Amino acid sequence: MYFAALLARTEDGWEASDTELDDVETLSDLSDLAREAAAEAGAEDDTVLVYIEQEDAWFGVVRIDGEEDPRIYVSDAAAAARSSYGEILLTDELLGKAPNGSDAVDDLDALDLDGTEDGEPDGEDGSDDDAGAEVVPPGPLGDSEVLADLGVAEKDLLTLDGSEALSEIADALGASEVLEAVR
Repeated sequence: MYFAALLARTEDGWEASDTELDDVETLSDLSDLAREAAAEAGAEDDTVLVYIEQEDAWFGVVRIDGEEDPRIYVSDAAAAARSSYGEILLTDELLGKAPNGSDAVDDLDALDLDGTEDGEPDGEDGSDDDAGAEVVPPGPLGDSEVLADLGVAEKDLLTLDGSEALSEIADALGASEVLEAVR
């Protein structure tokens, strides 16, 4: 079970709306959804926050300021990696990996004559079948200062857990009432 909400900062304060993420497949889709919501709220060039909470296991905050690139914070990257909604937030850039469009020549150079890539087990040593699977680090990942100028200091954000994080963030923003109305 998940909960997703959009918080758009307008001249009159914060406006909140819950949102469905079923049609969102990429961070770009999520950013477009947030910008559309901002335009509807009359906050086109203002801050929009997308909050995603997955069964109290993890939460993520995406901040979009106008046309700037989104800033992302995920409370537990390993837990988020097990969720289709979390995978939207765990971009290659956030994980510190090269983008998918890396130079194909480098990929070819990494191949061994036995058909495995450098560092990949050849299967004869009894290694697990999923040894090549990506490992996402547990714990917080991303821009921990994403809400600092809005009243949620980095150290406070890092100590929030999934069960109460949304309420505490909303309190700090002064958006508790509007958020509870959509929850």
